[in-house]
Amino acid sequence: MEILRSDAGSGESEIAKFYANKTILITGATGFMGKVLVEKLLRSCGDLNVIYLLIRTKKGLDPIVRKEQYFKCVSFSKLLEKNPDIVDKVRVVKGDLLEPDLGLSANDINTLASNVEIVFHCAANVRFDQPLRPMVLMNVVGTLKVLRLAEKMSNLQTLVHVSTSYCQCNESVLEERGYPAPQNPFCIIEMVDTMDDAALAEITPKLLNGLPNTYAYSKALSEDLICRYNTKLPIIITRPSIVTAAISEPLPGWIEGVTGPTGLMIGAARGVIRSMHCNPDYSSTVIPVDKAINGLILCGYQRAKASSQEEKAPSKQNEVQFCNLCISKKALTSWGDSIETGRRFFYETPLSFALWYPGGSIKKNYYHHLFCVIVFHYLPAYFIDFLMLISGQKPFLVNVQRKVSMGLKLLQYYTTKDWEFRNERFQQMSSQLNAIDEEMFDTSVGQLNWETYISTYIMGMRTYIIRESPSTLPYARKVLRRLYILDWVSKVLFFTLTFWFLWTHLDGFVESGDAFIRSSLSSIYHERNNTIHA
Repeated sequence: MEILRSDAGSGESEIAKFYANKTILITGATGFMGKVLVEKLLRSCGDLNVIYLLIRTKKGLDPIVRKEQYFKCVSFSKLLEKNPDIVDKVRVVKGDLLEPDLGLSANDINTLASNVEIVFHCAANVRFDQPLRPMVLMNVVGTLKVLRLAEKMSNLQTLVHVSTSYCQCNESVLEERGYPAPQNPFCIIEMVDTMDDAALAEITPKLLNGLPNTYAYSKALSEDLICRYNTKLPIIITRPSIVTAAISEPLPGWIEGVTGPTGLMIGAARGVIRSMHCNPDYSSTVIPVDKAINGLILCGYQRAKASSQEEKAPSKQNEVQFCNLCISKKALTSWGDSIETGRRFFYETPLSFALWYPGGSIKKNYYHHLFCVIVFHYLPAYFIDFLMLISGQKPFLVNVQRKVSMGLKLLQYYTTKDWEFRNERFQQMSSQLNAIDEEMFDTSVGQLNWETYISTYIMGMRTYIIRESPSTLPYARKVLRRLYILDWVSKVLFFTLTFWFLWTHLDGFVESGDAFIRSSLSSIYHERNNTIHA
């Protein structure tokens, strides 16, 4: 079978050569990172044998039907234009991480155990607002089930587990090594099995031990759980930071979902978010999704190479490796710079619908931020909802602001703290690539032009999430100009009314102040006289 060659020139890709004829299992393939991973493997490692996708039944749709819908996603459009038959290399396995034995049939277990050589475990519950039970069942118990399946794989060369660089938020510096979880993961699994929801909710704050949410906690437990298999499986744990829109692959600016910075950008562009608690000097620890996925594929390749070497050194056999898929701190931009750059580009490429003119700013002081939330978020929301109510329309803006406040509260933990994620292994892996692989599986981010990237990110958000094509920009700019005029008229009207009110009531305020002062002086005088006579 022919080895895939780069379009950049002669020579062959060592990474594509490694993945040729390999059978791969991917969990979490329907998620944002999972789709980019599948697309990249099919496009750049097209000589692979089979990719098995573990997909559950959802909304009554069979996994086979979901596969057809899966490849309708725009992220696969370029791939399918060039090679529509490549989807034949993808096979769907009906399964669910929440079910016993992953919900797999005996026949599917035997097929996977006999054939799979590489596992990418990407599936996870990534919400920050979940109680403990669903997070442990999905992220910890689900990982345990994947490990037990992997133990049955006679030809397994590597298992790549996707964690997060925020799994140890109490550490200001995260090294590429294992850290013990706050508690024994097996004890927590037993606790979740035996305790009711009320008891778990009561004990959760103590269990978190300073971690911001159950997501970070569950990832810490999962890593600790995996380390207990270090004499059984060739595993590498990857820790991407905040994964954001693609630079170029599969499409420039491609993004899915409205969590994290994406939701913040949409809220600001709609004019709904006008204040954010953030330290503008801290680094925005993001990584474009195509860089992170290239890192995952590279980790699978390097871990398998290490496994073959470990067979000659039994003392080091199957040690769990760690790789922080993060941009070096010196190459990152700050939150302040990225937000200001985003604001500038939003004025150039606005949305066609906004509730108010985009504005506001980030606040370093929490109480300053809280004051602005009350004045610029909630008071206008209550006023507009009141107008809608008396006009017979259904109010909605207060509920929107409540959701916005909840999202900001979850995000502000990460924008008011500074971390350093060490990435020596990630950099070393990248430095060992030949020229072909450096281009095909590019992980270099040291020379990233942040202005260009943020502009691409915003256009991607506008195109793939808001569903507004570039042809709508002239209309959107007209809307922005109208909102700008309305914003200034409102400000002038507000300050004019405030000035008028103070001017017309100034005499009353002065008289009241004089009366208060005279009364206070009189009281002091009488108290002094009484003291002297006494």
